[in-house]
Amino acid sequence: MLRNAAELAIRRPRTVVAVWAVVLVVGLGLGGTVFGRLGGLGANVPGSQSQVTADRLDKIDPGADTIDALVVSATPGRVIAADPGLRDRVTAAVGDLRAIPGVAQVPDPYQTPGATGDGQAVAIPVTFVSGIAAHDEHVASLAVQARLHAIATPDFQVKVGGGPLAGDALNSIAQSDASKAELISLPIVLLLLVVVFGGLLAASLPLVLAVCGIASTLLVLFGFSFATDLSVYSVQITTMLGLGLGVDYALLMVTRFKQERAATPDIADCVRRTVSAAGRTVFFSGLTVAVSLVGLVVYSAPFLRSMGLAATAVVAVDMLAAVTLLPALLAKYGHRIKPAKADRSEGRWFGKFAAGVARRPLPVLLVIVAGLVTVAAPVTALSLSPGDARELPASSEPRQVYDLTVAHFPGQSATGPLYVLVDGGATKPAYLTHLRSLPGVVQSAQKMLPDGSAVLQLTPAGTVDGKVATGLVQTIRAEHQGASVTGDSAHLVDFRQMLVDRLPYAAGVVFLSVFVLLFLFTGSLLVPLKAVLTNLLSIGASLGAMVWVFQQGHFAGVFGSGLKGGLGALDVTVPPLMIAVAFGLSMDYEIFILGRIREARLAGEEARQAVVTGVRYTGRVVTCAAALLVIVFACFMTGGAAPILEFGFGLTFAVLIDATLVRMMLVPAVLALLGERAWWAPRALRGLHARFGVAEAPEPAREELLQSV
Repeated sequence: MLRNAAELAIRRPRTVVAVWAVVLVVGLGLGGTVFGRLGGLGANVPGSQSQVTADRLDKIDPGADTIDALVVSATPGRVIAADPGLRDRVTAAVGDLRAIPGVAQVPDPYQTPGATGDGQAVAIPVTFVSGIAAHDEHVASLAVQARLHAIATPDFQVKVGGGPLAGDALNSIAQSDASKAELISLPIVLLLLVVVFGGLLAASLPLVLAVCGIASTLLVLFGFSFATDLSVYSVQITTMLGLGLGVDYALLMVTRFKQERAATPDIADCVRRTVSAAGRTVFFSGLTVAVSLVGLVVYSAPFLRSMGLAATAVVAVDMLAAVTLLPALLAKYGHRIKPAKADRSEGRWFGKFAAGVARRPLPVLLVIVAGLVTVAAPVTALSLSPGDARELPASSEPRQVYDLTVAHFPGQSATGPLYVLVDGGATKPAYLTHLRSLPGVVQSAQKMLPDGSAVLQLTPAGTVDGKVATGLVQTIRAEHQGASVTGDSAHLVDFRQMLVDRLPYAAGVVFLSVFVLLFLFTGSLLVPLKAVLTNLLSIGASLGAMVWVFQQGHFAGVFGSGLKGGLGALDVTVPPLMIAVAFGLSMDYEIFILGRIREARLAGEEARQAVVTGVRYTGRVVTCAAALLVIVFACFMTGGAAPILEFGFGLTFAVLIDATLVRMMLVPAVLALLGERAWWAPRALRGLHARFGVAEAPEPAREELLQSV
């Protein structure tokens, strides 16, 4: 297949480029509309008690969205609750708000107990009509916000948030952050590529591939939006992945092409050999990253499933572009790319470093493993949260409403209420009283439904992911009195259980697929096992660092004033997604190195020397690729949404660890310790690999030439 792709690129480069140009234009045009089709999925699990109960309540008694306004003094600490001028403005506004079509209720804050909090703020909740259409609610919401902001004067500030406004803010931030990150990262990546390749043309090819990756990402997401809901974070995460892998694959291919040009002047032959060697590595790398992400499809949560499908498709498109579009560009313009210098010192530092590791593999292995395990230790304190307005930047108005509510209404819980549906509740007054009096309930309300059921709204103390709220969910369910529970804390409990239940299947799919692919690539049983174990070490360290920074608050303020002190938990969707992507990226670099080690072994080198050779001739590529990927991820960390900051930080840390400690030290140490045993396989499997394996022996003369550049 790769040979055919190379021949097509050589014979018809203009046709191949034209096809990808169409993909680029359609992707940027049509795919750009995907931002209007995004929403918040969070921790919802279809079929779970929380989701089934929520769907049932929506049918029986459709809920109504509420947005909140807070009026506070421009002078901190000033008591304003009794200010007559403000009271007149608020009272007039309340009357106007009630007259807006779509608004169901606006209580008078001066007649509502607790609506003035500590006296330094006035809360004005606005509830919309139950079951209102999304468009009508949006129109009403704009009118409500305009009227509320009109209350403001130089003496009083008005902040509006809560309800659907938080989701709207997340969507807006996702779009602006993605655009900003691309504008920042692409010029920096281009500049570094010029330095790496020493020429603008060669440097621009990875960028062309990356831009095609972005366009295809948008197009893939647009297509998926018709089949499934997509999270507001999907554009950022898949664009991040598509951009990074596009640069990675192109860097490997162009580097190998420059080396091949030093061995032969014929451009067509250089393209064939580049696709045969580096293209084969890219192909298997893409497959391995894709199957790592396919593991997300095993989870029943729509967010994880949709992200797994979209990210897998993006990786596949990047890989396809690397083995079709890039060879076509090389065939057309490759004569203008300078060949690699015939310098025998090329890669010598990496070779010496690998040789030093190979001489003392056991001490290196013990030190690196101990260090990674230490960094991973905070994982034991991992806590997950479905998220709230704290995930928005401090400059966001919904986040300011949350912070002001916490500051001026200390008696209110920061936890969303639990909704308990009791079948036949009209005949169970004692049980309803028992539910309202459960330990941890700070506020309750009750409503009887036409079918005889009762709905209790119980507000727990503490946070959504706290022991009180989740404990209430488990207590009510364990009583088996015909009550079903929904709400943010209930969704979180069900999401956590879903992760535990599906993890063995997801891990099984990924590990088995990776094991088979690496066996076909290397012919070894121990190398795939080593790859999985070393990857888990680096992922554990990355997850531990995320917990230490964003959950526990160490240096979290560096990423935004709103994160000072930590969030107390990671967003529930981030760890499983980060683990899948980080595992795939780790396999990416693993295959880069293993491909060259395999070539050296097939050329006749003994096992330990082949490791040194492999690191020598891929160390620079892996280091440069990792540096560029870190830049891409770091640029996405310039945004303000906490889940993206967590995700970007985790992947940045994972790539740094993987490209340095793991690939340059841990992998050579393990392979050096194992020696020839690293490439062991039973006789039957050796025969299977001989028949279906894909690694090809390099031509000895060409390999000799390549080792001289």
